[in-house]
Amino acid sequence: MPRVLVNDVHYHSEQRGDGAPLVLLHGFSGGAASWREHAAYFAQHFRVITVDLPGHGQTDSPADPARYRMEACVADLDALFGIWGIERAHVLGYSMGGRVALHFAAAHPARVRALILESASPGIADAAERAARVQSDNDLADFIEREGIEAFVNRWEALPLFASQARLPEATRAALRAQRLRNDPRGLARSLRGLGTGIQSPLWEHLPEISTPTLLLAGEDDTKYVTIARAMARSLPDAQLTVVPGAGHAVHIEQPTRFRERVSGFFESRE
Repeated sequence: MPRVLVNDVHYHSEQRGDGAPLVLLHGFSGGAASWREHAAYFAQHFRVITVDLPGHGQTDSPADPARYRMEACVADLDALFGIWGIERAHVLGYSMGGRVALHFAAAHPARVRALILESASPGIADAAERAARVQSDNDLADFIEREGIEAFVNRWEALPLFASQARLPEATRAALRAQRLRNDPRGLARSLRGLGTGIQSPLWEHLPEISTPTLLLAGEDDTKYVTIARAMARSLPDAQLTVVPGAGHAVHIEQPTRFRERVSGFFESRE
């Protein structure tokens, strides 16, 4: 699909398949291409739409970090639904994309048929912790602009959060690295400043109001996000929690077959 202009930002998206719409939202440093194999699988039953979020892939990288703020991303996604001709869709988001998906469901509940959140968070409840995270995100953004995309990817891949990805086949790790390297470093830096976990408004207190059927996915090795997912499951009115063995933060990359099985099983249970 050609790029479309949404609120002065050109968005890139890809579509395949027929059926109920399923929108896939990537994590930080990812892109629509991150979902290619999963999109092909789910397109057997759904109209699958993948989109590059601002600062990523082939979508624009506006200069103003405020243009990346959660409220702007949610408004853009709502406008994209109109451009795509969608009234309601299943929305699946990973990490940063999961935060966007959750905020979208909170702001536009009538738009979301079901919500799948992989390694996602409602934000940081504690104000001091949020401030510290804003500072660390800004420091990383400065590093990206100063040192460039390759230095950033080296640093990103060395984070303990992604340690479990060392078990991936070499070809998979190489493809993942190549995809990260294709991003614009300016876009990633601006995304951190505008859409980082610290800068967003936390949704913990609003979770009981989000009645959308929700699947929460976390990798067994990612203990931080397992704890977050369990807390979310206790607050959301209609949530299922699945902890996937043999996976860390990126379940869809580290255990792709189990990921598809869990997501497909969730949809089947809702029919």
